[in-house]
Amino acid sequence: MSSEGSGRVMDAVIPDIPAEDLELIRQLLAERTGFLLDGYKDKCIKRRINIRVRATHSASAAAYYRLLERDGRELALLHKVLTIHVSHFFRNPSMFRKLQEEILPALFAQAAETGKAGFTVWSVGCSSGEEPYSVALLLKEHFSAHSEHNLVRIIASDINQEILDAARKGVYGTERLVEVDQGLLNRYFKPIHGKYELSPEIRGMVTFSRGDLFNSRDFPACDLIFCRNVLIYFERSRQERILEGFAASLAGRGFLVLGKSETLVGDARKKFQTVCPVERIYRALC
Repeated sequence: MSSEGSGRVMDAVIPDIPAEDLELIRQLLAERTGFLLDGYKDKCIKRRINIRVRATHSASAAAYYRLLERDGRELALLHKVLTIHVSHFFRNPSMFRKLQEEILPALFAQAAETGKAGFTVWSVGCSSGEEPYSVALLLKEHFSAHSEHNLVRIIASDINQEILDAARKGVYGTERLVEVDQGLLNRYFKPIHGKYELSPEIRGMVTFSRGDLFNSRDFPACDLIFCRNVLIYFERSRQERILEGFAASLAGRGFLVLGKSETLVGDARKKFQTVCPVERIYRALC
């Protein structure tokens, strides 16, 4: 899910969703789409649902629920609204500079010291692929020599299958490429019908899969995790469980990158050391 817009205005225009109606919508989503709202902040969920209430001119949340029951297309639209991300290539350029200058070199050095064949990067809530593809571009442009001797595996996950399908195609509008310099654009993107298609070489560096954060036992072992602007949508108890899962996945002194408005909470604070507080970069202690 993405960062919110003018929430105060929207909340003022549309009344709160009664608990019983929210529960009905919650159950319908779980039964028909498999998407669970458990653990998400009610305020964020209600705001997203209200977007569709207004768009469909439904008289109330109860009326909107009745629409969802009979209209599969609207249910799919609601699912998309609830899970959609807003992203672009090299979002927060200062973080990517830190990644290029310090974090990736440290991971290559660590692999050499321990005799590992390489390392694994995981982009959580990857949306339409801009984040993991940005990492792939960095590796291709600045670490090709290292990559010849070290296998770098980039995996990316999101709960929305439709958006993952779009990510695999790698076609983007200019608004997603504002931080891409002209040289990169010329080398790795091809103009196509008013948009730009990322080269197969870069697309092939990323493996996409559907997944959520509810079961930390399924988290892959990795060395660098990006989880930016995802935790803010979860209740604190869920955030703590997710961070605990990340710490376990990063065993071996791996790195965690959070969003600018996110931080470590609960016992997870004891399992990471801060590398860069400004960029929200942490390193697992175990």
